Amino acid sequence: MDETRVAASYVQLLFEHMAALGRADALGPPPAPSETFVALKRWQALLAQARDLDPGPKATFALRLARGIAPRHFGVVGFAALACNTLAQALQRLERYHRSVYDVNIVQVRSSADGLSIEWGVERGRPGALVDETAIAALVQLARAFTGEAVRARAVDFVNPRPADLRPYEDFFGGTVRFGQPVTRVVLATRDLALPMRGADPALLALLDAQAEALLQSVAAVSGPVAVWRQALVGLIRSGRTQLADLAQALQMSPRSLQRRLAEHGHSFQTLLGQTRQQLAEAYLRDGSVELAEVALLLGYSEQSAFTRAFRQWTGQAPLQWRRQQAS
Repeated sequence: MDETRVAASYVQLLFEHMAALGRADALGPPPAPSETFVALKRWQALLAQARDLDPGPKATFALRLARGIAPRHFGVVGFAALACNTLAQALQRLERYHRSVYDVNIVQVRSSADGLSIEWGVERGRPGALVDETAIAALVQLARAFTGEAVRARAVDFVNPRPADLRPYEDFFGGTVRFGQPVTRVVLATRDLALPMRGADPALLALLDAQAEALLQSVAAVSGPVAVWRQALVGLIRSGRTQLADLAQALQMSPRSLQRRLAEHGHSFQTLLGQTRQQLAEAYLRDGSVELAEVALLLGYSEQSAFTRAFRQWTGQAPLQWRRQQAS
């Protein structure tokens, strides 16, 4: 599990929780704006430290922490999910791009007559009760935030040992909760999957699709495999997957092979990523209806400040300055 990680935007949830307790500096500095991910080991240590500092019952710390979850903590994936029409569509996006938020164990989603089952095995190890309980509680709480409804889980399973008192878990999730199970699992009812999203924005989704399509058209003039790589990278950027390994997986290549091929064509991954991000950024900025914070999320940045610094390096101007210049 040494290589597993979670999104820096997700880790911000913990620092916000501690700030609400008046202990904003107790955990040390939060992830830097330039950090996209945080190693799982660091996340485990931060959770344990915060649990010990929290004045509430230690056994239910993860449940209290999860109550503060918001779409922004899931980065661009949460933003895109929020614009969907129904909870089912939002969960599909979270499933497809979950590795950009929570890269611990592989997720499997199964439909049945009873509802939708979302499962995580233990192929890559057991991250522990704090990590698992925070993740599952955050997912259910996010469904509530998405819909504005008190979504109840039909069933929740954890691989970790049973705590002394199940009642707080049953109260939080609203259904049967079991421990010591083969997989971590949450089951949502079919009727809840049809719940409309509070932030449904078909126009925004259409805009994102149109902008991405426009970029694909613009890069079509690039010859050879570079065009293929850049086109694949567009979709990855929109889902917050901006690592070399993500592109290699999309192209069904090993990261080492991709690096070698890029070098053969006079590119590095960071150069290709930067050029593609710049083209996307300029396309979004030309549309005044897209806020700067939204542009940052759509480009896979966890913080607007990181996007601003990158854009200055590309163009010598701040995004707002560039947008105003183009408009004039």
